[in-house]
Amino acid sequence: MNKGVGFGGGGSGPTAAAFAVAAQKQKNLLQRVDNDITNIVDNFSFLVNVARVNDPPVRNSQEAFMMEMRAARAVQAADSLLKLVSELKQTAIFSGFASLNEHVEQRTLEFNQQAEKTEQMLAKVGEEAATSLKELESHYYSSIQRT
Repeated sequence: MNKGVGFGGGGSGPTAAAFAVAAQKQKNLLQRVDNDITNIVDNFSFLVNVARVNDPPVRNSQEAFMMEMRAARAVQAADSLLKLVSELKQTAIFSGFASLNEHVEQRTLEFNQQAEKTEQMLAKVGEEAATSLKELESHYYSSIQRT
C-alpha cells in the first residue's frame, strides 16, 4: 500500500514524460503506417504496369521476375501492416487496463474521503445525541412528574 508515495509537488514530471513517450510512439506508428501503405500502393501500381503481355520471351521472363519481386514486397508490407494493427490492439488493451486501474484508484480515494466525512458526521451526531440525552436526563430527574 505504498502507492501514496509520489503524490505531491513532483507529480507533473512522470505524466509529462509519459505523454512525451506516448507522443513519440504515436509518431513512429503513424510513420510505419504511412510507409507500409506507400509500399503496398507502389508495388501494386508497378504490378499493374508490368502486367502487359509482350512478344519477346526474354522480356516476359524479366517482367515475371519483377512481378514476383513486387508481389513479395507488397505481401511483406501488408504483413507489416497487420503486425502494426495487432500491436495497436495490444496497446489499446493494455492502456485501457492502465486507465481502468487509475480510475479504480481515484474512486478508492474518493470513497475513503467520503468514509472519513461520514465517520466525522457520525461522531458529531453521537456527541450531539449524548449532549441532548444529558439535558433530557437532567430535566427528567429534576421534574415533578418523576416523583
